[in-house]
Amino acid sequence: MDHFEYRDGVLYAEDVNLVDLAETVGTPFYCYSTATLRHHYGVLHNACAKAGLNDTLICYSVKANSNIGVIATLARLGAGADIVSLGELQRAMAAGIVPEKIVFSGVGKTDDEMAAGLEAGIRQFNVESLAELDQLAAVANRLGKTAQVALRVNPDVDAGTHEKISTGKAENKFGIAWEDAEAAYAHAAGLAGLEPCAIDIHIGSQITDLGPFRTAFEKTADLLARLRAKDLTITRLDLGGGLGVPYQRNNETPPDPLAYARLIAENFADSGCQIILEPGRLIAANAGILVTRVIRTKQGQAKNFMIVDAAMTELVRPTLYGAHHDIGLVRQRDEKLLAWDVVGPVCESGDFLGLARELPELDPGALLAVFSAGAYGAVLGSSYNTRPAAPEVLVDGATHDVVRRRPSYADMLAGEKIPDWLNSQDGQ
Repeated sequence: MDHFEYRDGVLYAEDVNLVDLAETVGTPFYCYSTATLRHHYGVLHNACAKAGLNDTLICYSVKANSNIGVIATLARLGAGADIVSLGELQRAMAAGIVPEKIVFSGVGKTDDEMAAGLEAGIRQFNVESLAELDQLAAVANRLGKTAQVALRVNPDVDAGTHEKISTGKAENKFGIAWEDAEAAYAHAAGLAGLEPCAIDIHIGSQITDLGPFRTAFEKTADLLARLRAKDLTITRLDLGGGLGVPYQRNNETPPDPLAYARLIAENFADSGCQIILEPGRLIAANAGILVTRVIRTKQGQAKNFMIVDAAMTELVRPTLYGAHHDIGLVRQRDEKLLAWDVVGPVCESGDFLGLARELPELDPGALLAVFSAGAYGAVLGSSYNTRPAAPEVLVDGATHDVVRRRPSYADMLAGEKIPDWLNSQDGQ
């Protein structure tokens, strides 16, 4: 569910009129609902409690939406953070998440990133290779620290999701091969500076069937038993994220978080392990929309084009993944519908937000809302064609705040310079 609804024909974000907000902020812009963020976090938190998972840490996946206003909202609810870079570590702590609730994932951690995590005292590193184990041990020993370690093992499970967001198959770059897991734990246990204490798995994103989770959890339970039989102490199970959400608001039913939690409990309730979950999309996707304004329409011989001021620079998912986002009017109109490709002004044929969408012919200045854009939206934005990043607005009831402003062109150029030799007096 979300807190975007029509009142007297106008779309509201909670109690904020989006027509008025567009006039204040300018378009395009992202709008996030605090009530929806709280609701989705609460649904998963309560599902775990109902399933008897009393020792669960929900670490919000910062990569889904890294705005510090969003992270701070979740921090106040007790969330931790799943991070994949030094920048995300800084964001999480700036938003108020304590290091003891931060897990550091990712395949390419550098010495500097490892050192920063160790100095901060994060909960654990999710390590993805033997080489990374050796590297982390060397950094920890140099600093006189001990790193809490989860080994991310690849269960070779096809999650049935898009190939670009599948992470748990043998051909994916993530994790240690399942057949090498026991030897990897033995290697980690023999390294000074490391304390291997957890198993980590993550099989993909936008998973809409619990079957792949069941397979992965059963394999993980078997690995846990085998590791403990070798006298290795495992006290945590990091089960990743990936639970899907409805992108077609009236035509999709994603897995029930309570059924998901009960599946976890079925496999691990008696394990004595803390359960760590890393949801991102589940919490943020339907908490955000992208508001854009029509520039003009163009009726071609083969297609009708509705050209808007948002583009692949604001929302690249349709181009990158072929992803579907519902698109609706901000101010409703009862007029004849035509099929429109909703496209942006970027000079790429792949620049579109939606294809063959049923909408009335709109005048320049009309507003559209692109729904379910709160995850992997603004974070994947770019400045291609020297387009300023869309501002992000967080709504709470009848109030709102711009939690990331739109940069000026001066801001965008401030980090660049013309080399000295081109500024010489004679131009040589």
